[in-house]
Amino acid sequence: MTSNDTSTVREDAPAATDAPVEPVEPVDTTPASPYDLPGSWYVVHSYSGYENKVQANLATRVKSMHLEDKVFDVVIPLEEVVEFKGGKKINVMRKKFPGYILVRLFMDDDTWYAVRNTPGVTGFVGSGSKPTPLSRREVERILGVRKDEEERKEPRFKPAWEVGETVRVVEGPFADFNGLIEDINVDQSKVTVLVDIFGRETPVELNFDQILKF
Repeated sequence: MTSNDTSTVREDAPAATDAPVEPVEPVDTTPASPYDLPGSWYVVHSYSGYENKVQANLATRVKSMHLEDKVFDVVIPLEEVVEFKGGKKINVMRKKFPGYILVRLFMDDDTWYAVRNTPGVTGFVGSGSKPTPLSRREVERILGVRKDEEERKEPRFKPAWEVGETVRVVEGPFADFNGLIEDINVDQSKVTVLVDIFGRETPVELNFDQILKF
């Protein structure tokens, strides 16, 4: 008697393949407030106009004195402002506090000596002989708090003129007239200029882009 092989032949399942791994976005763990970074923030006074040199000199001293684990940051506070030049708006970066630099460090004799004896530094800002660290409110007011792109403020406009200054009108019915600035309205981007019309000073409201520095 012949027996038939009735066993089921099982096809091997296809070998498992590794599924593509989706790239993981790195998580930014930097604190939103610069106050929460290691160390404390101190204000250092320098000769006006030497801020960049002091920043570079201090960075070199920190490295040569092996203080990288105590002195973390040397910052020149900047702000973006809008100016009018040649009748056009331009964005420029300006020092918020000329002659002053912010340093984030752990204060001890070594770090005090390194900063205080950096060429161009005239001293720490503080009451008495002991440097005073900035408060949270002061740090966040000067350096700001990290925000999402859409929450960032527009650059602040800084007028190139002052009340009482003479300017020339370059556009509008009073073009080529000279006048004295009576008032500057930054929020509305307007300026009131006293223009001599028929021998009388007449206040004329103009846009910022309608005048040029005389």
